[in-house]
Amino acid sequence: MAVIIRKWTEEDIPSLVKYANNINVWNNLRNAFPHPYTEEHAQSWIKSALIEEPTINFAIDFDGEAIGGIGLIFNKDVYVLSAEIGYWIAEPFWGKGIATEAIRQMMEYSFYYFDIVRIYAEVFENNKSSMRALEKNGFYLEGVRRKSVFKNEVLMDDYIWVRLRPY
Repeated sequence: MAVIIRKWTEEDIPSLVKYANNINVWNNLRNAFPHPYTEEHAQSWIKSALIEEPTINFAIDFDGEAIGGIGLIFNKDVYVLSAEIGYWIAEPFWGKGIATEAIRQMMEYSFYYFDIVRIYAEVFENNKSSMRALEKNGFYLEGVRRKSVFKNEVLMDDYIWVRLRPY
C-alpha cells in the first residue's frame, strides 16, 4: 500500500470531485465542507492550497491518486501553540489503514516544521474508525462535549482527541 501526503495539484480536480461528492464522506465533516461537491469547489480549494506557504493542506495519495485530504487549522491568541487536524478519506478506501498512515505522516511533518505543542481532532460520536486511527497515532481522548454537534438534524456528542509534541 503506497500512501503519501503531498501537495494538491490541478490534476487532482477530477478525483477530488469524484470522491468528495459523497454524502457518506460529508456526514462525518463540518458543514463548511460543501455538499454536493462540484468542480468549482475543487478548483477553488486547490487554488487556495497551491498558494499556501507553508503548506498545511495536503492530498492523501493512494497509489498515485488523490483519495482524500488532510490538513491543519492553526489556533490564535493564547491558543497559538495548538492546531486542529482534519482529514477525510474517500468511501471506497475506508477500513484499509489509509487514514492511520496519513495521520502518521501529518504528525511527523507538523511537529518537525511548526512550533506547536498540541494537535487535536474533533470527531463526531458515530465515527469510531476515525477515533481508532487517531488512537493508533498516539492521540488520547481528552474529553467529550455532550450534544455539541448538530448535523443532519441530529444532535450528537463531539469527541476531542489530543496528541502532544513528543520531547
